[in-house]
Amino acid sequence: MDKKYNVAIIGGGPAGTTVATLLRKYNPELSVLIIEKAKFPRDHVGESQLPSISPILYEMGVWEKVEAHGFPIKIGASYTWGATADRWDFDFFPVENWKDEERPARFEGQRRYTAFQVDRADYDDILLRHAESMGADVMEETAVSEIMTEGPENNGRCTKRVTGLKLSTGDTVTADYYIDASGVVGLLRRALGVETSVNDQLRNIAIWDYWRNAEWAVEIGVGATRVQVRSLPYGWIWFIPLGPDRTSIGLITPSDHYKKTGLSPEELYHKAIQDQPEIAALTKNAETEGTLQSCKDWSHLVDQLIGENWFICGEAAGFADPILAAGMSLAHGSARETAYTILELERGELDATWLRQRYDERNRNNIGQHIRFAQFWYSANGCFTDLAEHCQRIAKDAGLRLTPNQAWRWLSQGGFATEQVGYATFGSFDIASAKHVLEQFDPKHRKCEMLIDGHNVFTLNLQGAEKGHIGKLIDGRIEQIECYKRADATLPLTGFYGVVVSALHRTNDINEMVAYMKQRFQAEVPPEHHGSALNACLQALEIMVQEYWAHRKKDPKKHMLRVSNDGSKYIRNSKDADASIASAGASFKSNI
Repeated sequence: MDKKYNVAIIGGGPAGTTVATLLRKYNPELSVLIIEKAKFPRDHVGESQLPSISPILYEMGVWEKVEAHGFPIKIGASYTWGATADRWDFDFFPVENWKDEERPARFEGQRRYTAFQVDRADYDDILLRHAESMGADVMEETAVSEIMTEGPENNGRCTKRVTGLKLSTGDTVTADYYIDASGVVGLLRRALGVETSVNDQLRNIAIWDYWRNAEWAVEIGVGATRVQVRSLPYGWIWFIPLGPDRTSIGLITPSDHYKKTGLSPEELYHKAIQDQPEIAALTKNAETEGTLQSCKDWSHLVDQLIGENWFICGEAAGFADPILAAGMSLAHGSARETAYTILELERGELDATWLRQRYDERNRNNIGQHIRFAQFWYSANGCFTDLAEHCQRIAKDAGLRLTPNQAWRWLSQGGFATEQVGYATFGSFDIASAKHVLEQFDPKHRKCEMLIDGHNVFTLNLQGAEKGHIGKLIDGRIEQIECYKRADATLPLTGFYGVVVSALHRTNDINEMVAYMKQRFQAEVPPEHHGSALNACLQALEIMVQEYWAHRKKDPKKHMLRVSNDGSKYIRNSKDADASIASAGASFKSNI
């Protein structure tokens, strides 16, 4: 049979279901098909989320279903990573302020700053059934046996179009738009001949299994915990509680090192568990499910993510090493971008060329910056004693000079201003937290200074800049926001950047700028958030100075601006964090 749809999606994982759900939510007249080769539920690696996913789940209308399942609340992560083997914690929310609350809870207050640690068999099934309930057709246990295309051979850029999909059922599906959400397999990408760039320095392998009855390393309140990341001389281990009695534990190690050991994946995996004392203790009374798996874990980025009638999203578009736990965030985020772009193409009100270019550049930039950050994490880990040569090669090939300030310049190229439009953030890091991480990794304990510290005169610099537009996704529409562009730098005229630009148009004195910002907050921000809003504006100013959108000066006759990233309520030595939690009387238990 021939079946015609508006949108055909290859892959029923988080990327595919996010596209389908948002399309059906905002335009119920669209016919949407999800084609999935497996039968859900099925296990899948990649269980640790970031808080940026939660608002997307809420927009999809599925957050309450995920919360009701009772997945552990991820409040942060604990690391042994950097210049020393000391444990340090990175939290999304100040743990000493955490309030116990019954579950299931609402998506409000402290829960807006948290994430989930999900058993992918259950999580992906919840999302697939939700897409089905929104009106998407789902074909499980159905493989795409052939992707039909037409058009000239690729000459630097793919101009082919997809004409249909032949399925293992014997059906042929045609659609107005085709989505590759097939994960690292990249079925549509391969059929179109779109190239992918593999990062030579991050060619790792992953080996993992699931454990029953392992101890949670940390228990915070009702159902909250931290993921554990533990360095070894030859790699690192993840420890992710998925429920009361099930835990995902995996090893990441360079593929070259794995080959040199001569060990089987199972032998190397169990050696790693015993080599890491804390993980060994947490699994002392636990048993594996005996489902050990391994795969290549190579960071890569596809050269082109969109064509005339096709999109590539999720891990099919690119993959950044899991050390930053960004895989699912990038998948959900790029899938949301896919849905919004299709919705606007269907409306025909915005320029189609701009929409396609925006989709390609934005998602490739996001993946690329996460890959760069992963390169830095690996090259700066002093705990990788067996991998010293490997780390040096990463640093050399990437052109890294590993002082905090030099690394900061390399890491933050153009990404902090645009990942979350109007906010100076990268993944789950704000500017102060990101710089604090760089200090954590520096063996000489050098500071990563704030450029605006010790200055009090700031002037807007628009020399060589051109007006343009950046897209902001709101309620099913891509709102065109004015911005300035110069080379690879973008200055959005919205959010906290917009507030700072407005202040700079009025005055160059920091004291008058701050007074103006506070006045703006009176009408736009709840009183309890005025302090954090001012901090966000100053971090936006920091990025503007870094990217030369603003010049800084010192007037000795006036008070200087004093800002510092000394200490952090989000990134702390584990002992300091535990002491703060204990002094605050929060419900907390540590098994390490």
